[in-house]
Amino acid sequence: MFCVAPPESEAKMNITKGGLVLFSANSNSSCMELSKKIAERLGVEMGKVRVYQEPDRETRVQIQESVRGKDVFIIQTVSNKQCKMRKRGSIVSKLLASMMCKAGLTHLITMDLHQKEIQGFFNIPVDNLRASPFLLQYIQEEIPDYRNAVIVAKSPASAKRAQSFAERLRLGIAVIHGEAQDAESDLVDGRHSPPAVRSAAAIHPSLDIPMLIPKEKPPITVVGDVGGRTAVIVDDIIDDVDSFLAAAETLKERGAYKIFVMATHGLLSSDAPRLIEESAIDEVVVTNTIPHEIQKLQCPKIKTVDISMILSEAIRRIHNGPCTFSTRSHLTAAGEELEHQL
Repeated sequence: MFCVAPPESEAKMNITKGGLVLFSANSNSSCMELSKKIAERLGVEMGKVRVYQEPDRETRVQIQESVRGKDVFIIQTVSNKQCKMRKRGSIVSKLLASMMCKAGLTHLITMDLHQKEIQGFFNIPVDNLRASPFLLQYIQEEIPDYRNAVIVAKSPASAKRAQSFAERLRLGIAVIHGEAQDAESDLVDGRHSPPAVRSAAAIHPSLDIPMLIPKEKPPITVVGDVGGRTAVIVDDIIDDVDSFLAAAETLKERGAYKIFVMATHGLLSSDAPRLIEESAIDEVVVTNTIPHEIQKLQCPKIKTVDISMILSEAIRRIHNGPCTFSTRSHLTAAGEELEHQL
């Protein structure tokens, strides 16, 4: 989700006169639903806008009311993400950040960026909010006997997130490691440099470059005890579910009683709903940052947590413009207070 507002000096002059306008940048029902929930919490009406495509698929946007001197917030759900370089290609999220800033964006509110370093792609203030307090609350209220659960990282790359959940819930942690994990290779993300060759002399006779040692994954291992316990796999995105299914099978083999998957963004593309329904996973919990109503109809195991509250609070504080503390510090403190209460 992102927002556009007038320059700081103009915003201070018009913050009470001009008011606040909220637009949904997408006409699909799920994006509209999130926008309406945010508008309801803020006590404002949705702005009048028409977003449609011409027969040649050209996108048209018609703003049907005056926004002069107002704080304008545009809500947009984004399903496709790319934040890494692929085979020496471009970093698409950097390109999008530059385009958005050039278009007039003055502040960005987002939820659980895949890599927090993406904030550095923007030359404007960025508030990267966290969904973890809402997911932690769901675990406590909806998972029976959650005190007997264990937080699971499906790969070592997810261990830091799993550790954060485990520490806040005072639970144990388990990490899956081994050849069954489909980790990204150096060949894919552009780090395979210098290229693998049989000898350094093949590059140049005078160069003495150390040879690149190929990776070899060990047999699959679960570090931690999951026997007879509820396993809660946590991650930031669930899209291609193959790695989650493999993790669930491994946990079942190790004696896990029930298996939950929790993630902020539920892309759930392709055959994900069917595969989840037929798998050992008991429940998949995601937030409503990305539309997935069709997937829920296909798979009753998919549950949704509403995060409109924290987004509306971010908008409210930016619009009111606190003078003594930054919006980010306010929201971070609020999130930490909620996590402490949990």
